[in-house]
Amino acid sequence: FVLFGSNPPNVILMMADDLGYNDLSCYGSKRQKTPVLDKLAEEGLRMTSFYAGATVCTPSRMALLTGAYPPRLGWNGGVVGYGLKPQNGLAPAARTIGEVFKEAGYKTALIGKWHLGDTPELHPIGQGFDLTYFIDKSNNQTKKLWRGRDLEADPFDNRRLTENFIKEAVAFIKSSKKDPFFLYLPFSAPHFPAQSHPDWEGKSANGAYGDVVEELDGRIGELLKVLKDEELKKNTIVVFMSDNGTEPGQKKWGSGEPFRGLKWSALEGGTRVPCILRFPRVIPSGVVSDKLTTAIDLLPTLASACGIKLKEGPSVVPKIDGLNLWASWQGKTKTHPRSSLLYWQGWAVPQAIRVGDWKLYLDKVKEIPGTNKAPVLIDLSTDPGEEKDLASKYPEKVKDMKELAIELLSEIEENSISLGGPPDPRKKSSKRGQWLP
Repeated sequence: FVLFGSNPPNVILMMADDLGYNDLSCYGSKRQKTPVLDKLAEEGLRMTSFYAGATVCTPSRMALLTGAYPPRLGWNGGVVGYGLKPQNGLAPAARTIGEVFKEAGYKTALIGKWHLGDTPELHPIGQGFDLTYFIDKSNNQTKKLWRGRDLEADPFDNRRLTENFIKEAVAFIKSSKKDPFFLYLPFSAPHFPAQSHPDWEGKSANGAYGDVVEELDGRIGELLKVLKDEELKKNTIVVFMSDNGTEPGQKKWGSGEPFRGLKWSALEGGTRVPCILRFPRVIPSGVVSDKLTTAIDLLPTLASACGIKLKEGPSVVPKIDGLNLWASWQGKTKTHPRSSLLYWQGWAVPQAIRVGDWKLYLDKVKEIPGTNKAPVLIDLSTDPGEEKDLASKYPEKVKDMKELAIELLSEIEENSISLGGPPDPRKKSSKRGQWLP
């Protein structure tokens, strides 16, 4: 399976929680400074049209780990602990990126926030992770910190979660450095309540939220230094992203500018997030890409980068919606595989499709003035704030995009699996939208 001979690359996949598009200085933030991630972007690829897997936590993680749109995994709205019962989550039958890398001989770890089910059946150990050190929901929903199946702390100190996760990640890297490793590091920061670490309190110009973001940046610097000190930098793929846009209760401090919309929303600010990737000597440095990319593309792309051939066929679930973008990221091809993207809002209602620079809302959009009826067509290349409806001007484009959306959504509905845990009593048909046949 391995193209890199006896020395396949390591992978560190980091994800912030509720970090907005404009929350890093390399993405335009003037309110907090993020020199570590800015440098990471200078050394690699910074994406400006990258989308998280969903507009809220649980389905975003489902998408990232499986390479599939969340409704294909039975997601029917909400997050674990809010609209989705803790007994439900990612089905054990679903193949995850952890399983893919573990089967290829990698040591694997999940360190951070799981949020994919609380029961023993839905534990991350059963989803391909050798080492687990995690909170099972968001930091406002639980006070328990777990190591494997053992309770590590109750309550944990929210101010020190990022510090704890980085320390554990550093220990994992040092203990695994002789073998290829895959580290999934989904932070709880800056999800509310944002509480400053004592060493960072008052350091930013943006209150506790800014302190937490700047600490996250600094702690990631500690992790990257270990890669350099252990001579692992050149052979480690590092990815940093966010799980969705700014949380509504944090909109005073977080920012998705120049986009509108917050977490839960299908507007751009709900899912367009920062994403930075570095792989020295393989990915060109200092590149800024506006090519359409989404979190579901990471599983097939990272597998390809590490020489892992993905198993296919009806026995493998879920069907992957992600695309292999490795050649495009390396600059080896002028063609970029991804040309379209589906959007759902946080309660699993399908709302829009993007094709190229065009975005079609299939229902009316209350946030866009004067659009009291569907559909609504936006040109994102000239209107990132999604203010002007062009549907009446381009009826053929509306027709083609709507037909594509219906085709894609119908296929997903026909080829989806159930959530893990007991059956979800809610009817999926209620989420289809009146515009579907």
